[in-house]
Amino acid sequence: MVKKFERVAFAGSLGDELAARLDLPDGQVQAVALFAHCFTCSKDIFAAARISQGLTQAGFAVFRFDFTGLGQSGGDFANTNFSSNVADLIAAADHLRETRSAPQILIGHSLGGAAVIQAASHIPEVQAVATIGAPAEADHVVENFHAQLNEIEQQGVAAVELGGRTFSIKKQFLDDLKNQSIKAAAKELRKPLLIMHAPLDQTVGIDNAADLFVAARHPKSFISLDTADHLLTAKSDAAYVAQVLAAWASRYVDFEKPADQGRDIPKPIEGGVVVRETRNGKFQQDVVVGPHLQYADEPKSFGGDETGPTPYEFVSAGLGACTSMTMRMYADRKKWPVERITVTVHHDKIHGKDCDECDVSPNAKIDQFVRDIEIEGDLDQEQLDKLMEIADKCPVHRTLNAPVHIPTNLVGGGASD
Repeated sequence: MVKKFERVAFAGSLGDELAARLDLPDGQVQAVALFAHCFTCSKDIFAAARISQGLTQAGFAVFRFDFTGLGQSGGDFANTNFSSNVADLIAAADHLRETRSAPQILIGHSLGGAAVIQAASHIPEVQAVATIGAPAEADHVVENFHAQLNEIEQQGVAAVELGGRTFSIKKQFLDDLKNQSIKAAAKELRKPLLIMHAPLDQTVGIDNAADLFVAARHPKSFISLDTADHLLTAKSDAAYVAQVLAAWASRYVDFEKPADQGRDIPKPIEGGVVVRETRNGKFQQDVVVGPHLQYADEPKSFGGDETGPTPYEFVSAGLGACTSMTMRMYADRKKWPVERITVTVHHDKIHGKDCDECDVSPNAKIDQFVRDIEIEGDLDQEQLDKLMEIADKCPVHRTLNAPVHIPTNLVGGGASD
């Protein structure tokens, strides 16, 4: 199966360019989840990748990025702290809101779990928050470099080895941790919270999950990850987390009407069609026809996201549908045994010299709609020929062949006095 994703870059809280990845489902995006990785990890850590893959299979788009100074993101890790991580999450949500759709689900792994609890109140669209192996307080992270604490306090900075890599930890990082209260943030979260933790976690003890659960208000849930380790290195553990997350989040995301989530859908008008930009992606449009809602978009080769038919595909669909309906009405009136009609339409632009039936200049560019019609049923050749003649009497066909008048009026917008 080909994985669908987009490489993204956006400005972080300290002004540096942050590297991100948006994993997409094969079909309609049901909701957007924002994922925060663990301390000194990256967006590409196995757990994040596997959980994202599982969530996309359930219809989620998952946005994960490298915090400032980590992975492929710019900036100096030594200048960051827990507060800047929270601010990076908020910046990521702002970017999603401007380019696609604000996140409805926040997911955080380890210290990233503490960060999403803090960030949730600053992202109004968030419907639910989930943590995986999260500490109950942000300063729990100092246990990773406890031996260097005195050096950091006295010298202002120390080189710390974490996961086989060396990082500079400044005193400002420690000072910032002292001003954080994750349990207080959990108590004031006022959003559904899912706490996932492994009883045998040797990095962040299970007592942290208990403390968070007690501090949080309902609705809150706890899921034991049994024998999993802190980084969810076993594929089965990461897959289980993704399955549980998807099922749990479905209670707080409207999967029945995904297009309505977080967007201002235009109201239908009687006897007309309303088309309006969704402001998600470059070209995506809402197309409202009475009670029916559809996306229009462009292919990725043209800068779109392929979330709906192109404008010319809508025209082709109208021609195909009108052709089939017109033929069906005639066949039923004649009581002919037509079982099914299939119309395939291809649109292209050709030169006049390539169209023997067109009375235009040889170098003129014209639109060509090629219809291939399949008629199923026990019909003789005379009946088939008549139905093909009727196809050309389709009203949309006639409209496309006739002069068309399109008055265009400005009804709003522009500067006001």
